[in-house]
Amino acid sequence: MQTLEQLKRGELNGCTSLKLSADMETFPMEILDLADTLEYLDLSANRLSELPSDFSKLRKLKVFFCSNNEFTVYPEVLGDCPLLDIVGFKANHIGQISNHAIGQNLRWLILTNNMISALPASIGDCHRLEKLMLAGNKLTELPNELQHCKALALLRLSANKIEILPDWLLSLPKLSWLAFSGNPCSRIPNSEIEAPLISYDSLEIQDKLGEGASGTIYRASRDGMLQDVAVKVFKGDVTSDGFPEDEMNSSIEAGDHDTLVKIIGKTDDPYESKTGLVMELIPKHYINLGNPPSLKTCTRDVFNSDMQLSDLQIINILTSISSVANHLHQKGIMHGDLYAHNMLIDESGKTLFGDFGAATRYDRVHLAFSNEMERIEVSAFGYLVDDLLSLYASKDQDTFYHALNALKESCHLADVSSRPNFEQIESILAEIKSKNLV
Repeated sequence: MQTLEQLKRGELNGCTSLKLSADMETFPMEILDLADTLEYLDLSANRLSELPSDFSKLRKLKVFFCSNNEFTVYPEVLGDCPLLDIVGFKANHIGQISNHAIGQNLRWLILTNNMISALPASIGDCHRLEKLMLAGNKLTELPNELQHCKALALLRLSANKIEILPDWLLSLPKLSWLAFSGNPCSRIPNSEIEAPLISYDSLEIQDKLGEGASGTIYRASRDGMLQDVAVKVFKGDVTSDGFPEDEMNSSIEAGDHDTLVKIIGKTDDPYESKTGLVMELIPKHYINLGNPPSLKTCTRDVFNSDMQLSDLQIINILTSISSVANHLHQKGIMHGDLYAHNMLIDESGKTLFGDFGAATRYDRVHLAFSNEMERIEVSAFGYLVDDLLSLYASKDQDTFYHALNALKESCHLADVSSRPNFEQIESILAEIKSKNLV
């Protein structure tokens, strides 16, 4: 991170990337002196509430993050920045967005945790838009113009006030990762399904194993238990995916499956009033299958350059994920984040799947609706197939490759209702395996 003093002394002239966090209340006008080179600007974690009217002098700017500031209006001048590709205004106080403010070049827009009650119709002009993050606002509906965003692949609507999802949303050809928990249109938790309550005082918290948007995972020992457990303590705030309580309820309601990390119970931290989940500890020999998307890939995972998978590993991964996805949808749960970076594998391809932060419970009573919900997630599965084929160790596009490629294409049919469901995908994978292609 650079400093404001460096900027004012002219030491940053010619830079292409700038990140400043200095409790600033006013926009440093010296930034405009970087107009000929600046492509990435991050002014998050300040106290800014407006941008200068000539901000659009930054003609080469492609990425702009301004989260955790004091904006109440989405800056209209951003609509005049021709190359803006990614914009993030998470955790401000934005309640107004004018039609002119939304630039048509946008590919990724983050407006999580604001006070937005309506989106402008001009959002429909963003034909490159792939990723739209709107969790934690006051939306009651979506503008019909959004249906023109045919490239939209990931949409976060959780923790709003949406009564009904429009029919056109469920037929968007590229939509693959959808979350809308915490809205009136999502199903409430099944009150008959509960996890045992484990006293927080009976857990001895040890080292931190990881941290995500919704909480922190620790190793812990438990009174009377020989084996350690994992404890995920939720932060309690609205995340980019929704409410942590929805994640906890979906994790519990998901039940038991060989591919799911087993839930032992839930717990409450009496000192900080934070809830948590107690889970089986994942064996150390499991590794992450993928890494989260980058700014460049937007909605697609990235993988280690040296990673290769055999046909047996690939078929085992896909069989595990299709089985657990079928299991979840039979329970009316859409995972919403079916990505390789949420999967752990061992050397054989045995897979563990987790992170229910974007999960949504939906009502399977309405057959047409539930079929479309499942087939949106089938599209995400198709991208997983595509990712694994890119890691296939064989240098030849053999019969196995072509069989999986055909499955991938069927998962991505533009007509959502024509895609296979997960039960059919399981059968297709079993047939591929039985024909000695593996």
